[in-house]
Amino acid sequence: MEINNNQLLRFTTAGSVDDGKSTLIGRLLFDSKSIFEDQLESVTNTSAKKGHDGVDLALFTDGLKDEREQGITIDVAYRYFTTPKRKFIIADTPGHIQYTRNMVTGASTANAALILIDARHGVIEQTKRHSFIASLLNIPHLIVCINKMDLVDFSEEKYNEIITQFEEFSSKLLVKDVRFVPMSALLGDNVVNRSENMNWYGGGTLLSILETLHISSDINKIDARFPVQTVLRPQSDEHRDYRGYAGRVASGIYRTGDEVAVLPSGFTSKIKSMNAGENEIEEAFAPMSISMTLEDDIDVSRGDMIVKKNNQPEGEQEFDVMLCWLNNDAAKARAKYTVMHTSNEQRAMIKNVVYKIDINTYNRNTEDKDLSMNDIARVTIRTTHRIMLDSYRDNRNTGSIILIDENTNETVAAGMIV
Repeated sequence: MEINNNQLLRFTTAGSVDDGKSTLIGRLLFDSKSIFEDQLESVTNTSAKKGHDGVDLALFTDGLKDEREQGITIDVAYRYFTTPKRKFIIADTPGHIQYTRNMVTGASTANAALILIDARHGVIEQTKRHSFIASLLNIPHLIVCINKMDLVDFSEEKYNEIITQFEEFSSKLLVKDVRFVPMSALLGDNVVNRSENMNWYGGGTLLSILETLHISSDINKIDARFPVQTVLRPQSDEHRDYRGYAGRVASGIYRTGDEVAVLPSGFTSKIKSMNAGENEIEEAFAPMSISMTLEDDIDVSRGDMIVKKNNQPEGEQEFDVMLCWLNNDAAKARAKYTVMHTSNEQRAMIKNVVYKIDINTYNRNTEDKDLSMNDIARVTIRTTHRIMLDSYRDNRNTGSIILIDENTNETVAAGMIV
């Protein structure tokens, strides 16, 4: 398969504590020759101070001082690397239960999720939690990395046993594409280079799978959505009459001359021109950042959405979301929050907790109405004004919200519109 060299793949890593996520990313970076000499020298010295015989690969991703001292990844660490076939952004997310909220942050824009499983322990609670969150976030591709195969004598039987365990619960999840890879991140088996210890495995290495994942079809090219972030009104004499609208295309394709509607007002016009930076363009698509001008002088503000005239999202003041509670403080009954939806901010409240989900059984609890850290629930949100929204399954950008506590300005929850 021919891959566009400029095509960017974002992927997240998730698993339980000590499943080897940081070591796996370190191995990916090290074996794909994506480590700078000064990084290698620093990590080699740190490894020697800690008494390691060789290079501690996990140190390539453990960026915070606390992480290195405790040997635990406590924040989402982003890393970038490139191979001849593709560019990558990795979000290394913590495995601890109390840090599950960070996975929501790290995974929200991912094309793929790596779910790590320790071959000795098989599927555990965190495996189910992270897989469920990946499904909830509509991540199209799931790669189940069965790590530490060296500690189970590279057993094909153990590998197949874990696949069966995983498939027993994952059949309830809405994930389009699931792959399995047996590996040893510590030794390098099946990460970048093929393993000589697992000749029974006929699939590709982790890197070869990442390089060839087909992701262009994951983007919604049908529903054109352009949330306005800024209204451009230059003060110079040269551009005195210029009125442009800047933002990032959330989905779909825009072309000069297209008939568009501005929501929520409903005013219609045609696209007069578009620019990407200094360059005038005839076509724009997600996730390009552009400025746009319209043929007619109509009222457009930050938070409005420019859409195709014949393809408009629903305008709702009350809607259901799958909510991940991210804050240490529990949700307060009928408390006021600020809801952020694309570039639109509004006051809102949680009107009702419809049900909470038990991550282990996927059972719905309609009795418990309390929301605490890491809880996932279907809730009804009511806003002061209509919001132009799509379902999260159809559009990850216009189908997502965050809730902000008005008193503390902390982000307390992330929601996926049902």
